[in-house]
Amino acid sequence: MNFPKNIFGLYCLIMAGGRGTRFWPESTQAKPKQYLSLTGTKTLLEETLDRFDSLIEKNHRYIVTVKEQEILCVESSLGKIAKDGIIFEPSGRNTGPCILMSIAALLDKGVSLDDVLAIVPSDHVILNRKGFHKTIKKAADFSVHKQTIVTIGITPNFPHTGFGYIEKGEMVGGEGFKVSRFSEKPHFELAKEYIRSGDYLWNAGMFVAPIRVLLDEFKTHAPKMFEHFAELQLVINDPVKLKVVYEKMPSDSIDYCVMEKSKNISVVPAAFDWNDLGSWDALTSVIEETHGNTIVKSDGAFFLNSADNVVFAPDKFVALINMDKHIVVVNDKVVLVAPVADAQEIKKVVEHLKLTRPDLI
Repeated sequence: MNFPKNIFGLYCLIMAGGRGTRFWPESTQAKPKQYLSLTGTKTLLEETLDRFDSLIEKNHRYIVTVKEQEILCVESSLGKIAKDGIIFEPSGRNTGPCILMSIAALLDKGVSLDDVLAIVPSDHVILNRKGFHKTIKKAADFSVHKQTIVTIGITPNFPHTGFGYIEKGEMVGGEGFKVSRFSEKPHFELAKEYIRSGDYLWNAGMFVAPIRVLLDEFKTHAPKMFEHFAELQLVINDPVKLKVVYEKMPSDSIDYCVMEKSKNISVVPAAFDWNDLGSWDALTSVIEETHGNTIVKSDGAFFLNSADNVVFAPDKFVALINMDKHIVVVNDKVVLVAPVADAQEIKKVVEHLKLTRPDLI
């Protein structure tokens, strides 16, 4: 599918307002996961922005976040985004209102309804940059040609129960598939059935579409949210009035209010590796093992009869004896030790600390 160059402008919107509670104690309200350096020397947000080099020019790159993260966001994006490339969400209202408000801001900045927007998270790890570029280009071309929202699907390699799934429908144009349905996180046996069928992809939460199409789908499937769009456009440069309008909107995810309801959704399989870094154990697949363990950061380590552990202890020497498959995280305030199998349970510590020790989150 070959289109003439510059038939549309390609922009990206990076969602960077999350909290990342399952990476506690490093990920906190003061410094959430996307501002941590977990897989190298750069923050996850910096790596996300670098991933668009040679694909989307800097003045077409935008970040949406919250005002509380402004300093961190500026530090991670310096020289990597448009001059006015940070859009602030007035309050937490989920991804539906956030994206709709961001579109109002982009249109105010001169972006066209016919331009294409790639919406991606700020905290995923993708190592194959060429494959990423190839997939985004294909998704952009496909979305324009078919006037559809394209979601990027990841070919699953094991029955993961922590991801949503996308069921592929009929192939369209040899480039993508219609989406039959989105499936919530399945139990293990159902996940195995999905893998066996070959009809399912992991939902990576990445969308590509012409802005006009996105707005049409919001208007059709999220009318109570979209009815505020014209008012959003009128107050987009007035933070006080914007907050008032923004908080009138239903707090729904784009998945719930648009993606799961629309019949105009297609999926393009990714030609790249992908890790959503949902919790500490996910680092085992993106960091090379050292003596059978994953050392994210430390000042040296000693392992005796210990394997398959994940260690994060900057500036500290770590010694593990007769301990397998555990997460060990140490910083100046907190020590966390948990079985790798229970990595998802870390968020429960955060819930406990909200009531007892908010200074630690």
